[in-house]
Formats: sequence, structure tokens, C-alpha cells
Amino acid sequence: MLRSAFLAFGISAAALAQQTQQLMIWPVRGAREMVGAANNFEVEAGYRMLVQGGNAIDAGVAATLAAAVTEQARFGLGGEMPLIIKMAGKPPKVISGVGVAPAKATAELYRSRKAEPWEEPGRIAPIPHTGLMGVITPGVFDGLMLALEDHGTMPFAKVVEPAIELAEGGFPLGEEFVSFIRTNTKILELWPSSRDFFMPGGKVPGRAEFWKGQALANSLRELARAEKKARGNRAKKIHAVRDYFYRGPLGKRIAAYSESNGGPMTFEDMKNYRAEYDEPRTTNYRGYTVVKPGFWTQGPVMLEALNLLEGYDLKAMGHNSPQYLHTVLEAVKLAFADRDRHYGDPKFSKIPEQILLSKEYAAERRKLIDPARASMDHRPGVLGPAVAMPSGGGSSGAVQDTTCVNVVDRQGNMFNATPSGAWLPSVIAGGTGIPLSSRLQSFVLTEGHPNMLRPGARPRVTLSPTMVLKDGKPFLVMSTPGGDNQDQAMLQVLLNIVEFGMIPQEAVEAPRFQSEHFHASFAFHEFVPGKVNLERRFPRQTIEKMNELGHQVEVRGDWSNGSAPTVILVRDGWLDGGSDPRRGRVIFGR
Repeated sequence: MLRSAFLAFGISAAALAQQTQQLMIWPVRGAREMVGAANNFEVEAGYRMLVQGGNAIDAGVAATLAAAVTEQARFGLGGEMPLIIKMAGKPPKVISGVGVAPAKATAELYRSRKAEPWEEPGRIAPIPHTGLMGVITPGVFDGLMLALEDHGTMPFAKVVEPAIELAEGGFPLGEEFVSFIRTNTKILELWPSSRDFFMPGGKVPGRAEFWKGQALANSLRELARAEKKARGNRAKKIHAVRDYFYRGPLGKRIAAYSESNGGPMTFEDMKNYRAEYDEPRTTNYRGYTVVKPGFWTQGPVMLEALNLLEGYDLKAMGHNSPQYLHTVLEAVKLAFADRDRHYGDPKFSKIPEQILLSKEYAAERRKLIDPARASMDHRPGVLGPAVAMPSGGGSSGAVQDTTCVNVVDRQGNMFNATPSGAWLPSVIAGGTGIPLSSRLQSFVLTEGHPNMLRPGARPRVTLSPTMVLKDGKPFLVMSTPGGDNQDQAMLQVLLNIVEFGMIPQEAVEAPRFQSEHFHASFAFHEFVPGKVNLERRFPRQTIEKMNELGHQVEVRGDWSNGSAPTVILVRDGWLDGGSDPRRGRVIFGR
């Protein structure tokens, strides 16, 4: 059966043997269901729900809750998450589980703020990139509960079981988790609640050492008990869980910690927050419908880039040839320029989205791409009054956020999420075990900018799950960590599949570029004209040609790209998974 499936995908036995010999990770395939996430604990949590009769939403929620325990180096329960859901036979839906700026968080407050203890003189970011002054309301939990309430089949107590087991019974820490604690020890010690949570007994744990998060386990058990005590049907019981987190005892404790330690977030902010549905944004690329979250994320960057690239014969250029890399890079730079200038929370700013996503706009923008020279300019479309772009003098440094969870079940339901925020060094809200997000740093303080800090607004996040349909049917789900790099990494993976016929594992392992030609979404919002990082696996002649074209090339390690997607491709009744070896990614199916 597998051989016939490979042949149906257009891969000969000889070609398959050659490809798989060159892969770092053997492809994972199945005919029923598949779960992709960051580690074995998360994948097992999701798969357990599928085996017990749950659907993709139950599995996705369970895997994400497990990630909030086992992957707190990059994501915690106080973070945020855009989510794309597709139930079998129905169109995709987007859930915004992204928190908002507290009512006290005005631009004036941050323009006059004092330096935090960990900030160096002369390197004070517009908004702190960690600590309570950078906090937005927790969004991910309400987003998960909204998805579970409306589209899942299991009670909260069931989907949270794996997370409680991991927090209460402990799990062996991975190298990355340990490294992040060690790197951030001095900052964590500023907050006793964080020090005690991450370093029991004041000691940095070692790799493979069992680590327990009893305070987090206690909070999760409280939420499960709230469901059990509630009266009514399943939906009302899950709604009671949401209320307990935001409007009940747990929400009060989270807010009280913020207020008593000088943070702007209050209990009123917690009470007023609710996750919500949003319309997906889409484009058609050579017969494929690409689905992304809206302009409160950077998701439409991929849609704009695809519209630009549709005017080129990329296949004829050759995969990762200098001409191909140059063309894709220049399209990405134009799309990011529009992100930097025009994206923000549509509730607070009028976003010219119909223009930005139109094929006509792409045709005009395409004329700006010089096939013989790399652009060094920041060139957003002129679609309104000019606004000076923010750009600090510091460096935002390495991004330390984000994970991804993707699930496809046997009915064809799909869960496609990019959970993030509350990454280390995080402030643990008192005895709750819940880390708070510092995503407020993604706002700017520029008057008139769509992403200007305003109380109640969502920061324009980098988080960007991707779903692709073919003839209205599921074709692919994909998401990745990687901050600003997410959409350019997934764009390259998608093109590897639809233009060059690669299988998902081959597509994620292929060498990638990473442009920095945009205003960074974090801390100082710096702009690095023409900068592009190339993995060392590119041929020397290609690297030399990219330099000749004017790109500011930096050659990095063989597997240095900052993103690591998991991909699940749906094809003729079987599933084909890819997990990027650049970071810990795990995928399992049957």
C-alpha cells in the first residue's frame, strides 16, 4: 500500500530511495491520523485523545496544554495563540487567542518609563522585553477553551490529564529547557516566584533531571474541579472553566500578583478578556487556497509574497538557484515592508487589507523587483499618510519564543496552532505556576501607526499557522516557531512542495535563507537593510552569486535557520508528515 501511495505522489521507487538516504529524519506516514508538535510528551498527549475516541480539536488542546508544561522555555499558559480549525466538510475558522494591552498600558506610560534592573544604560527598549511591564492578558487558555467548547468532544478534565501528569509527576528536562534556565538565572532571581518554580532549592536543574511544576499542576486541577462542580451540559461546564481562569479565584490571584508588583495588568483586564473568532484571510496560488490568520498577525505576509511570486516561473529557475533565491527574497522584503507599515489590530485601525491581498496590487508591486540587484530600501505600499517607522539602536537578539501543534484526525478534522508567549525568562504569577507573556513589546509607540500601543488592542504578533486547501479539500497544515522568520520559512517549505514536488520531510530539511530586511517585531524593532542569512549547505557558487547581486550575506551553520516547521500533508487518503531537525520537532501517525 505504501509503495502505491508513493507512486500516486509521483515518486518512483528509485527516486524515493535516493531521497530518503539523504534525509536526516525518516518520513512519517499514516492512513488514519497524525500529530505534530515539539516533543514526545506533547505528541503522546494529543495521540492519547485520538486513541480514546476524541477528535483533532481534543488532541490539539491536550497537546498544547502539555506544551505549557514541558516547553516553558518557549511557551507557557499565560501566552497567546492564533488557531486555524477545519472541521470535516466545513470551511476553516480562525480563533484569536491573543491577549490585549492592559487598560493602564498607554503609550505615554512607556515613553516616560524608568529602566528595568536588567536593562543596560543606553540599551533601553521602547517597551520592556521581559517582566511585568511587558505583560498582556493571557490569551491562549481562552482560545483553547473556545475551540474545545465549540468543536471538541471531550471534557476539559480529560484533555488536561496528560498536562497534570507531567506537571505533578515530573518529566526529564530537555537540553534546551535547561539551557534557557541557566542563561536567564540572574533575571529569574529578581522574581522569587520564578526562581522557586524553575530552580527548586535555588539550583539550576540538569538535563534529563526530573522536573516538577507542582504549582502549575495545582492550578490545572483547580480548573478541572471547576468543571466538575458546574451544572449544565458540556459547553456550560467548559465555560465554567474559562470563567474560573479569567473571572474566578485563579484570575484574581494572577491579577493580584501583577498589581502588587507594579504591573499594569489588573483583575478588570482579566475579567474583560475573551478569545474570539475571526475570518481567515486567503489567497489562491496556482490552484491552492492558502489560509492564514488576519492582520493582527503577520500571516498575510505569506499571502502577499505568494501573490507576487505567482508572476514568475519559479520551477524553471531551479530550486534554490541564485535567481530563485533572489526573486523569493525580494518578494519577501516587499511583503514584510507592508507588514511593518500597515498591519495592526483591525479593531483599532483601518487596515487596507482588500488592496494588500489583491492580485492587482501584487502586479504593481512586482514591478519593483529588480532581477539584477537586491534592494536596500524599506518599501511599503503608499496606501495612506506617511508614518515614520520605529527603529531602535539596539539589537533584539535571538528570539526565544513559540512552538507549534498540528493534528489531522481520521474524520478529516484539522487543528493548526502556533502557541507562544510566556517564554523564559518569564514571571510566574505568584503561587499559580502560570508564566505571564511579555508580548507587549511587539507594539510600537509611533503616533498614527496601526500597531501603536493602545489599551485593549492586540499586538501584531509574528505567530502564523498555515493551512492549504486544494479544490476545497484539506491538503496541508503547517506551523513553526521562529519569530519574524516564521512566514519566510514556511513560504520556502510550501514552495518546495507545490513547485518542486518534494515530500514534506524533504521540504523541511532543504537549505533555507532567512532575511532580516524588516523592522523586527521585538524589543528595539531594528531594521537591517539587505541582510540575509544562508545555511552553509548552499553551494559556494550560489553564495558568491548572491553577494554579487548585492545581498548582505552571512553564512551560518548547516542547520542554522531559526524556524522548525512540522508539516502534515493530506494526499489520496493517506498522511505524509515532516518534522524539522533544526529544533526538537516530533511527528507521529498511523
